[in-house]
Amino acid sequence: MLEWMHDESVTRDLQTDFASKTMGDALSFIDNSLEDKENLNLAIVDDNDEYMGTVSLKHICAPGAEFAITIRSCAMGKGFSAFGMKEIMKIASKDYGLKYVYWCVSPDNARAVRFYDKNGYERVSSDCLDIKGSYTEEQILKYYWYINRL
Repeated sequence: MLEWMHDESVTRDLQTDFASKTMGDALSFIDNSLEDKENLNLAIVDDNDEYMGTVSLKHICAPGAEFAITIRSCAMGKGFSAFGMKEIMKIASKDYGLKYVYWCVSPDNARAVRFYDKNGYERVSSDCLDIKGSYTEEQILKYYWYINRL
């Protein structure tokens, strides 16, 4: 986890300053995730159980939650992101009964925008969402959502 946090090619367009994170921060995140009732953070692993990234539902509160994903650079383009998203959306629908999951991305994060568009995720106006994250009016962001059609 600390590897991607310190990889500028992964974090440059993210809102958080991950470069300053320490091993203690990463271990604390993992420990706190075990008891966290408002957020679900899951590891994405390969067939050998090697960590490839983290996929999350944040601010879980019916009818929706915020989605987040981060993948190690060595795992990019190998299907881990698509797999992680598919699985967390299933969990959001089946286990939490959420009606939608939303996320935002900086327009400067061309890799992420391309990925979401290529995989058919729908762009939406932020006016349609009950956003729980810490975003400011000045930020120009692209919002997406997954609607539970079950």
